[in-house]
Amino acid sequence: MAGVGPIEAAAAREGFALDPHQRRVAARLEALAVPPDAVGPRGVYLFGPAGRGKSWLADAWLDAVPARRKTRVHAHGMFDRLHRGIHSHRPAPDAVDRALDDVIGDVDALLFDELHVHDPGDAGLLTRLLERLFARRTTVVATSNYAPAELLPSPVWHHLFEPGIRLIRENLEPLRLEGATDYRALPHGRASGFAGGAWRSSLPPGAPAGDGAVVTVRDREFTLTATAPGVLRASFAQLCEAPLSAIEYLAWARRYPQWIVTDVPRLAGVLPAAQQRFITLVDVLCDADVTLTLVSEHDRDAVIADAEDSARPDAFRLASRLRLLRGCVDADIFPVADTMRG
Repeated sequence: MAGVGPIEAAAAREGFALDPHQRRVAARLEALAVPPDAVGPRGVYLFGPAGRGKSWLADAWLDAVPARRKTRVHAHGMFDRLHRGIHSHRPAPDAVDRALDDVIGDVDALLFDELHVHDPGDAGLLTRLLERLFARRTTVVATSNYAPAELLPSPVWHHLFEPGIRLIRENLEPLRLEGATDYRALPHGRASGFAGGAWRSSLPPGAPAGDGAVVTVRDREFTLTATAPGVLRASFAQLCEAPLSAIEYLAWARRYPQWIVTDVPRLAGVLPAAQQRFITLVDVLCDADVTLTLVSEHDRDAVIADAEDSARPDAFRLASRLRLLRGCVDADIFPVADTMRG
């Protein structure tokens, strides 16, 4: 289409039009040079509320960018790979540097989706990753729900990430994606992947029988309700009240493209640690585009309201993502279309 950039053309192919705020961001992303110019920002730090289309725009940029060597990392997956890499290289004195190279390689362009840091132990690793990327003059597009100064928001630990914040400010152009519309809250048709999931009051047809299943992650055994080829079924308690983390969720997301989570409670009635695990679980499954069916005796909007009222970090993002799940009782678990992620 004459006069239309590659990002807007990608939206048209998927059947929707960018709003004015998204078009402004698309134009700025398309103007990024790879490799970057000798002076000026080496990329964009795209931030703003959940559900406005940040991830979709950044993914479309990465697809269109002419770099031969490019990659995408997500916060949870990146930290998981870093910790695994450090463990595998632990006999070497430069184990951290080797792990960083395993994650980012020698790329010209990198998309860092959902950049956030709440764990003080991860602050130093993220700072070293940024140092390495900018020293190599890699073009970086990062998405986040947080302005740079809001990263690692705990007043006790914030100072640990101040060097990382300085790197972001010195090397990336901050760009806020405005807009009052949470696109995940809008009605959408049947879809595939995460957006094809559903909020149900009963088990979907064909759900694996709950006979118990033992699954492993790094030689550790965990008991879940059931597994079948490509399908994992577990209760909220098994996944969020037990001492699990993104490590397990990421491993199972790679193994099972469809999940059924039963007995989802009102979040206001569970401990903060379980709320935080549920937030992480939905983050991981959304990024992995896993089809998620949540089974609960409670109304979806009531649980969304609990998430919006929660003081847990990133609970606002959970609320936005739960809106993608169809609130119906007769949906199957085999979606057929696709939709835009934000």
